[in-house]
Amino acid sequence: MAEKKINKIVLAYSGGLDTSVMLRWLKERYNCEVVCYCADVGQGEEMDGLEAKALATGASKLYIKDLREEFVREYVWTAVKANAIYEGVYLMGTSLARPVIAKRQIEIARQEGADAVAHGATGKGNDQVRFELTYYALQPDIKVIAPWREWEFKGRSDLIAYAKAHKIPVTATAEKPYSTDRNLMHISYEGGILEDPWAEPPENVFQLTRAPENARAEAEYVEIGFERGEPVSINGQRFDPVALLSKLNELGGLHGIGRIDLVENRFVGMKSRGVYETPGMTVLYVAHRALESITLDREVMRLRDSLGVKFAECVYYGFWFAPEFELLRKMIDETQKNVTGDVRLKLYRGNTIVVGRRSPHSLYDEKVATFEADTVYNQRDAEGFIKLNALRLRLRGQNHLR
Repeated sequence: MAEKKINKIVLAYSGGLDTSVMLRWLKERYNCEVVCYCADVGQGEEMDGLEAKALATGASKLYIKDLREEFVREYVWTAVKANAIYEGVYLMGTSLARPVIAKRQIEIARQEGADAVAHGATGKGNDQVRFELTYYALQPDIKVIAPWREWEFKGRSDLIAYAKAHKIPVTATAEKPYSTDRNLMHISYEGGILEDPWAEPPENVFQLTRAPENARAEAEYVEIGFERGEPVSINGQRFDPVALLSKLNELGGLHGIGRIDLVENRFVGMKSRGVYETPGMTVLYVAHRALESITLDREVMRLRDSLGVKFAECVYYGFWFAPEFELLRKMIDETQKNVTGDVRLKLYRGNTIVVGRRSPHSLYDEKVATFEADTVYNQRDAEGFIKLNALRLRLRGQNHLR
């Protein structure tokens, strides 16, 4: 049975090397209209001149959607509340942005009456999975086109040559071929000169942060206020989510906070080296954890943390719209009801140091915790507590002595 002809494609477009070549290639390969869509999740100046470039390269139109507020409030803050960290290190800036981008792409495809959607993710990476799991969850019958799995190009050097031959303006060069992904949460760097896990990243790679040794010589104190687990203020001044994260990125970057260099396990099975800058979120994770230390019950925190690996994997693997993740989100929100208060931090040369925390819902009681004399806690009670916990150990020890 012949494959149905595609009449219109909505392409997730960034204006970078891959999607610029992709736009031209899709028009030639499928001989159809291509609508470009760019999600603004905080790329900054990367958005400049995008419409003129897309139209000049062959798009019928370009949608630019400002998703910054939704991205931070619904996705980034959810990760903060869950203390979600993949493999103990990665704060998942790219992972968290993909579902919100793909969700709006499906909405545009419906609006345009498009037959298919396309993305610029490679056949080796995680993003292809994140995009497509979201597409299929929200529009089960959508046709998905992934040019990196179809076309003849073998790598970015081939794309650079194609762009040059077809006079497509791009910023990537053979001398600096690594790829970047930027949003309000982070900047990631992969490929090219960074593929050797032994090689230190060149200092000129970094954009958001100073090197710790070149950061401010004086420490800076900052207070972050939370309500129900979500950050709402800096030094007593309330900010909307976008402004708050932007401000913390600036503060953290000045103090050399948030650089991460790791070899991670991709969902498709291979290991890859990634370099990341996540200054604001690094500060927030430390602050949020400090506030939870006085507001969360011990067993509630342990239960939440025990599910943290699963939560991070769901985000990293692309299962944001899966039923198990919906359940996890509801549980996380339930744990955050009393995570309200303030945390005082000291920022200094790559370090985020907790120096104070307070909350109207604090479970910390100085009268109970004090080493001074008190009338609340009978220290003799500890003897029976210890003996009961030691019972199985003593029985095992006696058995060994027989």
